[in-house]
Amino acid sequence: MTVRRSDGRTASALRCAAVILVAGATLVGAWIAAPLPPGLLDRGTRLSAVLTDRHGLPLRTARAGDGSLTRWLALEAMDPDLVAAFVALEDRRFHEHAGIDLRAALRAAAGNLAAGRVVSGASTITMQLARLVRPTPRTWGGKLRQALWALRLERHLDKHEILEQYLNRVPLGHAAAGVDGAAALYFGATAADVSLGQAALLAGLAHAPATDNPLASAGRARLRRSAALRRLVERGYARLADARRADEEPLLGREGRAGFLAPHFTTYLLARTELPAIGEWRTSLDLTLQTELEAEVRHTVESLRTRGGRHAALVVLDNPTGEILAWVGSPDFWADTAGQVDMVVSPRQPGSTLKPFLYGLAIDRGLSPASILPDLPHVYQTGTGPYSPRNYDRRFHGPTRVREALGSSFNVPAVELASRLGPGSLHRTLRNAGFESLRRSADHYGLGLALGNGDVTLLELANGYRAMASGGIWRPVRWRLSAPGEAAEPGRRVMSAQAAALVLDMLADPAARISGFGLDTPLDLPFAAAAKTGTSRHFTDNWAVATTGRFTLAVWVGDFSGRAMEGVSGVTGAGPLLHRAALLVARRYPPGTLPHPGEVGAVPVRICRLSGLVATDRCPAMTEWVPAGREPDQRCDWHTDRGVVLPVEYQEWARADGETAGRRDGQAVGHPNGQAPNVAARPAGEPASLTILSPREGDRYRRPPGVPARYATVALRAAGGSADVRWFVDGRQVRGGRWALQRGRHVVRAEGGSGERDEVRIVVD
Repeated sequence: MTVRRSDGRTASALRCAAVILVAGATLVGAWIAAPLPPGLLDRGTRLSAVLTDRHGLPLRTARAGDGSLTRWLALEAMDPDLVAAFVALEDRRFHEHAGIDLRAALRAAAGNLAAGRVVSGASTITMQLARLVRPTPRTWGGKLRQALWALRLERHLDKHEILEQYLNRVPLGHAAAGVDGAAALYFGATAADVSLGQAALLAGLAHAPATDNPLASAGRARLRRSAALRRLVERGYARLADARRADEEPLLGREGRAGFLAPHFTTYLLARTELPAIGEWRTSLDLTLQTELEAEVRHTVESLRTRGGRHAALVVLDNPTGEILAWVGSPDFWADTAGQVDMVVSPRQPGSTLKPFLYGLAIDRGLSPASILPDLPHVYQTGTGPYSPRNYDRRFHGPTRVREALGSSFNVPAVELASRLGPGSLHRTLRNAGFESLRRSADHYGLGLALGNGDVTLLELANGYRAMASGGIWRPVRWRLSAPGEAAEPGRRVMSAQAAALVLDMLADPAARISGFGLDTPLDLPFAAAAKTGTSRHFTDNWAVATTGRFTLAVWVGDFSGRAMEGVSGVTGAGPLLHRAALLVARRYPPGTLPHPGEVGAVPVRICRLSGLVATDRCPAMTEWVPAGREPDQRCDWHTDRGVVLPVEYQEWARADGETAGRRDGQAVGHPNGQAPNVAARPAGEPASLTILSPREGDRYRRPPGVPARYATVALRAAGGSADVRWFVDGRQVRGGRWALQRGRHVVRAEGGSGERDEVRIVVD
């Protein structure tokens, strides 16, 4: 009895299930047979989103590269190779199935079950069209709805109509909708006239349009095209010889330039910003300025190409709003090799351009521009072994004021400062200043972080300097034009307003740069600007930054491949580009004034140039800004009746260095009588003698490769003498404290006001 009751229940359940199944199938069949919703497959033109510059000038359409419309192209008008390529690569049994490829579906289902999630959809062209007109999530349920819609489309459309709908809608990267819009974007052509290589590239993009398109990655796009051509040959759609020729074609067509402006800037936006499909979107870019700066970048690489400077980039920010005014990622966006590399957002080592953030941190921790740092040989024990930093000029400069250490970009004092403050503190400051590319720990970078051994981007660098010009507060950049009265973005403090103003004041001081760069540098501008250069190891990367009251400009010069340049430093490579570009920006955006130290609690103090202490009558004096409450209270005891008496820690350096501590007391930094005091004590009553300290007898010089003549100079320094010192080279008087190198043998003579004199002989190769 129990068994019969169980059998009856089972049969009843089966009949119920069958009824439900039949009813469900009937409903699904009726749904598939029902007419398609009105407007689902409307064809024709669709308005696109258009990016414009700040004045309304069009830069780029978000859907196509040919104007403001996305065109609809009939299937019969499309190039046959293009249609064949999509069928071969996306759905080779397209003409055999009824919307679902069962063999591919079973294979994909097995893979999905093994992975526990949807990793392969086995989507036919019809299923892809279904997803385009009726978007579904990448889930099991979404895949089922996509398959049902594919069956419904196959019920009402023939294969010709399905292909036409699909090829006019398929996304192919950078918001290009359809093959005709993509052909216009990438090749400056139409889908009616593309080559085999172009057809293979477009068909290959359907699989990963966002990452493999040639504007996002030329390397991945080339690999994708090669793979597509191989499959076309394997499946009989192309001959091997034709495919090989197609694989040698340029990725991009140069004809498409006219409708595609500010390419790196707009490419960056389209890759990272969700724009509505319709409308005009006004960016912050200034197209006129952009065009002028693009020309300057091209001029720079042409002048440096023979020395390895094959690429350059720059970015300009508006300080008050953070708006991006110009963005040049490479000299030629359309170059087939590396043109789409965008050095505005590609991390590289920035060299000394990070030093201002170290000095800002130090000022907030108690230092002042008058503080003395040791520029002496020192070995630091680090986790990776002994580390002995060296300066760019391969010399040590003894006691060095903070102002000169930063302005002349000496490495040794910066590493000493980083050692005192700790790499962790500097790392936190840099991260707070927006350098998100410094993703590794402070221990990974170590003391070398003070010299820029961590990769950062040009955009991060520009916005970090903008933070200093904005009172020490960092805020994000903006790509949209700010509305009148729009509130500023929330910010975070990087350093105090006082520290920021003092750092900028030091960077804007041409006298502070003399020891490191000489009297004439491209960082000297006809308006107030805080400027800094940086050179990575082996001359691989050149950087230069300038910030004014109104704008910040950052430039990079180098080679995308990482190949070292031949003796091109920041002051000779990136510096001239910075100078010319800053003049162009200043014509359209008045530079304004930098924050003044006196406005943020700093006070002027009369100090000794050498010791940083309160100046006496014996000292070469200068006025320095120091934070109120940190004024030096000790009178200088380094200058005595017997000459300069250095503290014990500097005496060995003074004996070894012929220029001596008087180097910074002399004419080059504005000492009134143009002479440098002798370090060695002189017995009272002994007459003053004149000794040339630089250059030295028998010195041999060679002009560094790539350095313009006005920068290849040697300092003229002497110790002793009773009055003004005059300099002569080969009998001709030289003024200014430096002499420009000239080939040949030369006699350098110094003459004092009381008849004392000294001569040395040198050679310039």
